[in-house]
Amino acid sequence: MDKIVSAAKAIAAARRNHAALKALGADIVPQDEAEGYQVQRALHDLLQPQVGSLVGYKIGCTSAVMQDYIKIPHPCAGGVFEKVVHESGAKLAAGDYVHVGVECEIAVRLKRDLAPGEAPFTAEWVAEAVEAYHPAIEIVDDRYVKWETLGAPTLIADDFFAAGCVLGKAVPRMSVPDLREVVGRAIINGKEASRGTGADVLGHPHNALAWLANHLAAEGRGLHAGQIVLTGSLVKTIWLKAGDEVVMELEGLGKVSATFA
Repeated sequence: MDKIVSAAKAIAAARRNHAALKALGADIVPQDEAEGYQVQRALHDLLQPQVGSLVGYKIGCTSAVMQDYIKIPHPCAGGVFEKVVHESGAKLAAGDYVHVGVECEIAVRLKRDLAPGEAPFTAEWVAEAVEAYHPAIEIVDDRYVKWETLGAPTLIADDFFAAGCVLGKAVPRMSVPDLREVVGRAIINGKEASRGTGADVLGHPHNALAWLANHLAAEGRGLHAGQIVLTGSLVKTIWLKAGDEVVMELEGLGKVSATFA
């Protein structure tokens, strides 16, 4: 357990100092993804005084474009914290990140718990637990000297690039279109940079939500009413420069915007 805590402390120090994380020492680097998630949980305890309570999760690598980009062929989860959830129109400082990027996402807000004892979960089951959807900008941070060489266990330990989100207005579950057919457009400084569809997220965003619920249940943990889940990017990550204006338009869900000054 000392190894887990030592790894979490090293990552937390880099996060607090906005310093690029190098490879962790051979004596503390997580050896597999299960150990990576153990470090992640310890990291969450260390970060909460700074970023507030855990209010949900992000799921990474849920689309072919992102799996190909990150070179990890399956979903990975990270935490979302109270103080880094912003409303549409947020003006954020690019200097608060090592190298900030954005992703176009469909976020869900839960109306009821998904307890570990209810597993295994299906997409149909978790759909019934959703209260509303939000068009979302996931904020990611490349806070690494070279992420390509770190490996999935270390990226998981550090919340898999998660750095917060910007949420548009909630759309009640009964009012949303077929999420598979929702087209998401990433618009940077007024120009479309990329687009994707809800079907790109594991076939349907509810499949990603079911994956997360089952992943947490395997660790004896659940999802809770009121929590937010970012289900995964419809587009490849877009890395920003200071001054960039970001709009994500999701057909039938609305739009969400932020400026990184």
